[in-house]
Formats: sequence, structure tokens, C-alpha cells
Amino acid sequence: MLVGCHLSIAQGYKKAAEWAVEIDANVFQFFSRNPRGASSKELDLEDVEAMKIIAKQHNFGPLLAHAPYILNLASYKESTYGLGKRILKEDYEKLNNISIPYFNFHPGNHVGKGTEYGIERIAEALNEIITGNENTMILLESMSGKGTEVGYTFEQLKSIIDKVEYSELVGICLDTCHVYSAGYDIVNDLDGVLENFDDVIGIDKLKCIHLNDSMMEFNSRKDRHAKIGEGTLGLEAIEKIISHPQLKDLPFYLETPNELDGHKEEIKLLKSLTVK
Repeated sequence: MLVGCHLSIAQGYKKAAEWAVEIDANVFQFFSRNPRGASSKELDLEDVEAMKIIAKQHNFGPLLAHAPYILNLASYKESTYGLGKRILKEDYEKLNNISIPYFNFHPGNHVGKGTEYGIERIAEALNEIITGNENTMILLESMSGKGTEVGYTFEQLKSIIDKVEYSELVGICLDTCHVYSAGYDIVNDLDGVLENFDDVIGIDKLKCIHLNDSMMEFNSRKDRHAKIGEGTLGLEAIEKIISHPQLKDLPFYLETPNELDGHKEEIKLLKSLTVK
């Protein structure tokens, strides 16, 4: 099983990889820069290479970079839109240069302009950023549908992908908390949800899972992550998700409200469920 959590690279990529090993993770996610700002540290290539050595020694799966939360590529405000495009472009180039396989971002909020408007803006930005020569895949994260979020239905995500010229470089990161809150019943009808995903988007576009329990009820359109087995999804549903034939070989990244020790216990629990 490929499972890990979100780790800080504030002390370097190597340190993050060492933390991953300490908690028995074999993948991890990290922010491409300050998650709530535009600041970015200069890249230390020796540090990146040290991380890659650890990853190879411990048979890590694909690492996932997460764009900062301040991005809004669905915005009508040119200053916000321009900043989002600049950050995504800079980070995408950096991640491609250091061979990070996946780069995930929240599609954005249309802020009253309508979903179709938001979809057009997101696709327009991606067409400016993706040249077709990259190896890193940009992933659209499935959202919960709170406020004016774009990307909480499979149809919306598919519409964005269809409008991108180099769509082979765009995939999906499915967030279990988000998708449940968006009205996809992965607790009682996981097979049906995955069949729907395959019909609308294509299961080959699903590249990874944000594995979270939820504090909110089904179809709440609210985004509140819970620790594994302590929310409305529950441990039985999560066991089915990580064991499902169409999902079990994907990388799972925890975004639960835990510190390192807590994530270690969750990883231990999840791995125990897959060897029953």
C-alpha cells in the first residue's frame, strides 16, 4: 500500500523524506510554497537529490506537491487571476525540473460569476501554463462544493479537462471528505460512484487519493476533515476504499487533523486493514 501524509519542507526535502521513513510512510505530499502566501524559497538541488536517494532506498511511490490555497484560477479579478497563474506556472516549472510526478491544486471559486465562467477561466489558465513538454501532471482536486467552488462534480472536472489542449497532462486527485460532502455516496455505493467517475471522466484520469474522514454529514457541501475512522465515513468505508480493486494501487495521502505521531498511528492502522 502506498500511503503517507502532508509533510512540511520548511526544513528541506531531505528532512521531509526522513520524517516519512520515521512514520512508515512510503509517499508524502508537500506544499510547493507558502500555503497561504506567495513567498517561495530558492530551490536547493543538493537537498532534493538527498531526498530522492532516501525515496529510492525505501521504495517510495510518487510524491505529490500541493499548490498554495491563495490560488483562484476561477476569479474575475485580474490581480487575483494573474497572481494565481504566475504562482502555478513558476511552481509547475520547478516541480517538472526536479521530477515531481504530481502537482495538485484547488480549481477555484467563481465568486458569483457562474460555474461555466469559472471553468473557462481555469482552462484558459492551464492552457497558458502547460506547454506539452512537461512530465509533471497537474491534478484537479475534487471539491466539496462549499460557496462558489468549481470542481465539486465529475462533470465540472471533466469540462475543465476537455478544454485543456494538452489534456494528457491533467488528472484528478479525489478527496474522500470532499467527494462525500459533494453528494457522492462512497460509504454506501462506492462501486456506483467509481462507475460514474469512469463514465464521466475515465478512471485512468484518477491518479491519487486524499484519504480523509469527514466531520460533516453526507451531501453537506462543507469541508471539515476528520481523523481516520472518527468521522461520518467511518473505518468500514475507508477499508473498502483502500482495498477497492480500482483504487488499491493508487497513492493515498492523509490530510487529517493530526501531528506526526498521529499520522504514524493512522498509517499503521491503514496498513493493518490491507493485510486482513
